[in-house]
Amino acid sequence: MYNPPAFREDRIDRLHAMMRAQPLANLVIAAGEGFEASPLPLLIDPEPAPLGTLSGHIARGNPLARGDGAMALAIFMGPDAYVTPSWYATKRETGRVVPTWNYVTIHAEGRLRFFDDPASLLALVKRLTARHEAGRAAPWAVEDAPADFIAAQLKGIVGFTLALTRLEGKWKMSQNRPPADRAGVIAGLGEAGRAEIASLIGGDQPET
Repeated sequence: MYNPPAFREDRIDRLHAMMRAQPLANLVIAAGEGFEASPLPLLIDPEPAPLGTLSGHIARGNPLARGDGAMALAIFMGPDAYVTPSWYATKRETGRVVPTWNYVTIHAEGRLRFFDDPASLLALVKRLTARHEAGRAAPWAVEDAPADFIAAQLKGIVGFTLALTRLEGKWKMSQNRPPADRAGVIAGLGEAGRAEIASLIGGDQPET
């Protein structure tokens, strides 16, 4: 992706943290003369270092399931927000400003490997469930459903891993604007109820 140095984020721990916080990614492979893509919740494991491994599952009938061994791209989208020029101090000073969009995105590449043995699928489904049920007052567990029902459900899916060969992050958070403009964006987003974006603008930024 187009990723100017001011927006580039290369710190693996920060990329992994965002992938855990925003786990739904579009998984894309080249297929014939076009592409196949599906939005999927993914797990990120830090091993093998340095980039780690993604894992998830898809319906057995999904065309992606025919892509064993293919290179794949997982695209994670983090928080995003429209930025109006009205928030910039520069608008009041010169008027020489235009709208933009602030966002976080991560591109993760690797080679798809599928598996369908019941034990591995069950372990994966339990991990995904535990990850997303955590924090609930009464978390649902796979064991809450009848074992024969779960076994039948597992027959309809295939699991996959994506050992990452490239990991690229982009934190476009007004780093290219003067401090007064950045302060205006933080204030404007706060007033608009977008504190999570404002905190990214005012917080730790990618190393340049």
